[in-house]
Amino acid sequence: MAIHAVVLNRDRVAMRVAVIGAGIIGVTAALALTERGHAVTIFDRQGVASGASGGNAGAFAFADVIPLATPGIIKKAPAWLFDPNGPLSIPPAYALKIAPWLLAFFKASLPARYRAAVAAQGALMDHSAAALERLVKTCDLEGLLRREGQLQLYEGEHEFRASLPGWQERRVVGVKFDLLEGPEAIAEIQPGLARRFTHAGFTPDWKNVTDPAVWTEAIAEIALTRGATLIRSEITTIRPTETGMELIGPGENSTFDRVVVAAGAHSGGLTQQLGLNLPLETERGYNVSLPEGAFDLRTHLTFAGHGFVVSRIGDGIRVGGGVELGGLELAPRMGRADALLAKAARFLPELRTAGGRRWMGFRPSMPDSLPVIDVAPGNPRVILAFGHGHLGLTQSAGTAEIVADLVDDAPPAIDMAPFRATRF
Repeated sequence: MAIHAVVLNRDRVAMRVAVIGAGIIGVTAALALTERGHAVTIFDRQGVASGASGGNAGAFAFADVIPLATPGIIKKAPAWLFDPNGPLSIPPAYALKIAPWLLAFFKASLPARYRAAVAAQGALMDHSAAALERLVKTCDLEGLLRREGQLQLYEGEHEFRASLPGWQERRVVGVKFDLLEGPEAIAEIQPGLARRFTHAGFTPDWKNVTDPAVWTEAIAEIALTRGATLIRSEITTIRPTETGMELIGPGENSTFDRVVVAAGAHSGGLTQQLGLNLPLETERGYNVSLPEGAFDLRTHLTFAGHGFVVSRIGDGIRVGGGVELGGLELAPRMGRADALLAKAARFLPELRTAGGRRWMGFRPSMPDSLPVIDVAPGNPRVILAFGHGHLGLTQSAGTAEIVADLVDDAPPAIDMAPFRATRF
């Protein structure tokens, strides 16, 4: 069925726009598009917040401008294969398959590429932080936020000193922070930590949602009340026609003026149908959610040397993190979640670990830690918006505004060259 654009008052053109993916990027983009007057249909195979958008740590990590590919990190690659519970691991069964991605990752870690990625990430973070405040104000979402800051913790002088270049990188792009020395100074912000943590960086402007699933569902509901439609269906085929883009799935065959691919780690199969072979990998994230009363957590905690965080979710606590580059098909290794919880119990001696619920989710990862936000090369009817890694929630509001600009053929607020699909 072919559907054509219709002309609105004041010569604005409203288009039929499909958004593939009902995670945080997809639903926030859908909301932005409805506010521009477009008729939006959201497609998802499982429903709103069914993947990583519902199970993450709930942080708006605007201070996290440092990419995973830092200069010299490739020297650590052999150790990843032998530490299945380390901060960054690759299952041996996946090592050969990921080799091309690792080559691109190595190139991204070269000093000039790294510095460019930090600058680009900083620009997107700044835009996203401002866009979040606009979203919170216009949609009355303040009640779903926690403005409690974040402590990034270090064990000893050596680890702290090694982190200082990264803090300087943050300073350059405008991140506000205070550096703390001594367990007593740390305890003034967060008591109950093991004294092995002697130094920290505190980012006071850090924000969290009360619950990432609730946040994503709330935005989806607002989009629906403003005219969007949600269809639970897996889109298996995407192809151009004379009149638009045809989407095909079980019980679904429709044509749209524009299509936004925001399917997270599952975006690769769709973009390959458009002739795009992008280096999209899957960060498999693990966590354990503990019930109310597990710990008196007063701020978001990041254990920098161990690659995991502790955050408040609802009335409980979530312990999660780490990066396992293992694709979409391998079985979960829940031992990683157990290892994170065991470390958290050592680092937070008063933590009650009973009653935990384990989880694993797929996060879409690009080698340079920058998302793809672009008009699809060779197909101007398709907008790409995926690859945010563990920063999807953080960058969702800013990405949504940019997606709406690209659909409207309007200039975005930041330089989009670093986020182009053709950069690889």
